[in-house]
Amino acid sequence: MSQDPHSPQPVPIPESLRVQLAEFRRHLWRIKVMEAVIAGVIGLVFSFLLVYGLDRIWQTPGLVRLGILIGGTSLFAVFAPLWIHRWVWRHRRENQLAHLIARRFPGLGDRLLGVIELQDQNEHSGSLSPRLRAAAMEAVAAEAAKRTLNEALPPGRHRKWALVAVLLAGGAATVLTLTPRAGSNALKRWLLPLSDTPRYTFTVLDSPPAEMAVPFGESFQITLKLSGETEQKPETGSGRYGLQPVVSASRDNDRYTFEFPGQQDPGTVTFSIGDARHTMRVKPVQRPSAESVVAHIVSPEYLKIPEKTVTLETGVLSVVEGSKVDIKLKTTRPLKEASFGPTVLNASAAAENAPPFMSTQGTLSLSGDESTTSPFDIGPAPFDIPFSWTDEFGLSGANGYKLRIDPLKDAAPTAYLQGVERLKAILPEETVDFEVLTEDDFGLKIAGIEWQGEFTRPTDEKPAFGGMKLSDGGSELRRHSGPAAFSPAAFGISPQKLTIRAYAEDFLPGRPRVYSEPVVLYVLTRDEHAQMLKNQFDRAITELEDLARRERNQFDENQRLEKLSGEDLQKEPNQEKLDAQQEAEAENTRRMEELAQRMEQLMKDAARNGEIDKNTLKKMAESMKDMKDLAAQDMPKVDSKLSEAGDETNTPDKSKKDVQDAVKEQQKVVEKMQKAIDKANDANRRFEAGTFVNRLKKAASEEDGIVQSIRARAEAMFGLKVTDPEFDPADLRRLKESSKQQGDTASDVRWIQEDLSHYLARTDKETFKQILDEMRESKIDLKLEDVRKQFDENFPSSASDSAAIWAAKLTEWAKKLEGEMEKDGGGGGGEGGGDNPEDEDFEFMLRVMKMIQKQQDIRAQTRALEQFLRSNENPSPVP
Repeated sequence: MSQDPHSPQPVPIPESLRVQLAEFRRHLWRIKVMEAVIAGVIGLVFSFLLVYGLDRIWQTPGLVRLGILIGGTSLFAVFAPLWIHRWVWRHRRENQLAHLIARRFPGLGDRLLGVIELQDQNEHSGSLSPRLRAAAMEAVAAEAAKRTLNEALPPGRHRKWALVAVLLAGGAATVLTLTPRAGSNALKRWLLPLSDTPRYTFTVLDSPPAEMAVPFGESFQITLKLSGETEQKPETGSGRYGLQPVVSASRDNDRYTFEFPGQQDPGTVTFSIGDARHTMRVKPVQRPSAESVVAHIVSPEYLKIPEKTVTLETGVLSVVEGSKVDIKLKTTRPLKEASFGPTVLNASAAAENAPPFMSTQGTLSLSGDESTTSPFDIGPAPFDIPFSWTDEFGLSGANGYKLRIDPLKDAAPTAYLQGVERLKAILPEETVDFEVLTEDDFGLKIAGIEWQGEFTRPTDEKPAFGGMKLSDGGSELRRHSGPAAFSPAAFGISPQKLTIRAYAEDFLPGRPRVYSEPVVLYVLTRDEHAQMLKNQFDRAITELEDLARRERNQFDENQRLEKLSGEDLQKEPNQEKLDAQQEAEAENTRRMEELAQRMEQLMKDAARNGEIDKNTLKKMAESMKDMKDLAAQDMPKVDSKLSEAGDETNTPDKSKKDVQDAVKEQQKVVEKMQKAIDKANDANRRFEAGTFVNRLKKAASEEDGIVQSIRARAEAMFGLKVTDPEFDPADLRRLKESSKQQGDTASDVRWIQEDLSHYLARTDKETFKQILDEMRESKIDLKLEDVRKQFDENFPSSASDSAAIWAAKLTEWAKKLEGEMEKDGGGGGGEGGGDNPEDEDFEFMLRVMKMIQKQQDIRAQTRALEQFLRSNENPSPVP
């Protein structure tokens, strides 16, 4: 097929120009690809070095390292493709190259662009001669051949970038060569930014804590130690608590000790030592302290006290010597370790001559927040136990915590008798009530009372001796307090002197029984009792007479005030006198009331005696009634009127009338007092006469006692001298007691004679005169003294015979007086009676009183016997 001559004919650019443009393109592509690769290398190496450098300053976070890695790899992953796209992809065709050449050579570039366009035109040969196009292309190719197209290339950065890359690579190589561990660590942290690979530092700390508890509000220290693997050892380091000022510390033996002020709020401390950085969380907490301290005590076995637990509130433990003790502490937090000791002698004991002391120490067994010592023995010396502990945070307890142990000696028990007079006289049937109090520091073993009799005159009877247990005690019984009743008649005890004592025993082996202060009871015969009542009656009459004298003096003064006018009575000096009179009357009333009460008790005791004349008792009762009336009715009236007379609101007439009324009432009081005194003196005279009977009977009884005591041993003593070694000591003591008693009886008889003489001078009674004459004629006082001498010379038979004769004579005189008393008074002891209704009423009242007293005595004796029987169910040994 023939070609159409008019169809478009493509005209290629000259080969020389095509080759020149291809060379230009290859050169451009080579440079730009090289730049892209170098830039990627720079990004990677620089990011590695950046991580390495940052790690030298701080603990580079993983996200920061991730960002650096992404930034470094982005030059390869993002920049290089974009760079290649721009310079390679977009400069692959001739026209694109022509545009690039036009930037450097505008004319040449335009003509090259024109030639390239002519190459692509599709026109008929009629419109554009192919020859002309070829000529034009040749002309441009010739011009281009004269030029170096590489000069049109954009400025090349590959050499500079290559230099930078080489320098960075050299730096990386240097880092990896000089610091291989730091470099490899940084490389790993750079390649794996989100891993937990720790930062390598040239300064390495030895396991620094991440958290620490410190004492609340106290300055504290934090010590950091360099590891043996550290490559650097800086001379100083710094630390900062929160935003507070920086604290510096110097290296000392590879340690840095930082001193921080006291803190109250939690915070973070940042440490900087060389390239090492460390943060520590600090939590201020209170030091561990003891919430409670408990002592477990095992007492000595002999005390039989159960084991017990005591909470120590004061830090002092008092415990009996010989105990075993262990201490349990409960602290505010669990402890890591705790110890006690060494124990030290207490300062007060060290200053004295303390007994030997052995120190002890040890560790406490731990269980959570409780710690316990091992048991230790309590010796005789007081000592202190220091304690120390460290809690789970490593904080120690407060300094100086210690316990004081005070050993207690097992003291002797104490015993007391309370509620009773130390010296008391009673009849055998009376009962003495008292309270027994016994105490012991570590438990009573037994408590009770004992009595020991002693005859005050010779007799062949044995003195009373016995006891009564009141409590069996117990290891927990520290104190026993209870009532006790004692009646001599209930225990078959005859008149004698009794010493009663409370006793107590504790559990200490070998300790003797401990006794109270004694109570002495004089168990009297009825004769002795009557004489005692007579003496009390004498004192009561004396006090009554003194009271009457005071009342008469006040009566005289009130009569003087009565003579004053009402106006004068209201003057201040007289008002003061009225006040003084009123106070004196009130005092007299009080004393009269007390005296009436004593007279009432004296009357009851006299009725109990049973051998006191009925008329004597009647006169005593009448006198007592007058005293009661005076204290309850008459004297208060005087007191009231005097008080009204001294009232400041009174009118003169009222004051005058009150004084007059007071004088009238007081006159009655004075008269009634005198009647009471007369009745009392009358009773006393009869009392005194009755006491002569009792005194004679008592003297006769004493002589009989001497006879009975000596005759039993007279044969054994016959023919011996008191100085002979064969003389029995008991017999010698018996002789001496009899001689002493004989002398006392002779003295009593002399006093009876003298008192009879005085009584006879007042009464002039014939029977009393006859007996006094007989006593004087018999010279009994001298004869009794002769009997005493016979005892001293050891003539027991003749002496006892003489004593028996005089005992019979004294009894004879007593019966005579007793008969006279019965004739005069209508019977003794309240028995018998007359036709007088008043006498009958009094006798009835007396019988009722005696019945009541007897019932009371029986109940009291029954109570004493029941208590005694209870004690005998488990009798206590009498030492």
